[in-house]
Amino acid sequence: MPTIDLTQDVFESTVSSDGITLVDFWAEWCGPCKAFGPVYEEASNQHPDVTFGKVDTEAEQALSQAANIRSIPTLMAFRDGILVFSQPGALPASSLEEVITAVKGLDMEDVRKQVAQAQQEAEKN
Repeated sequence: MPTIDLTQDVFESTVSSDGITLVDFWAEWCGPCKAFGPVYEEASNQHPDVTFGKVDTEAEQALSQAANIRSIPTLMAFRDGILVFSQPGALPASSLEEVITAVKGLDMEDVRKQVAQAQQEAEKN
């Protein structure tokens, strides 16, 4: 499944949907981004059950700022609308595969409990 371009208009609805969504924040001028692009594209072809999106940080500056992007490329993984992974830097194919496998293997019931506990703690403070 080819990657999709994510804009501010569709970002929230895409990452909050059921299933796994990976997001690559990148820019045309970024050398590491260009090196990571083919790795990311190949993974998208190998995992048709995962949505692969890309955010052009130059074209979508407000979205990049809202996502607190400080370095590119940055890879984020969402599962069932929950951010479960975020890391700057270009990943080699083997590491990207490890991230995908780990996200697929998450116990989402446990993740939801942890999120709820963190929200309760934040409300207390």
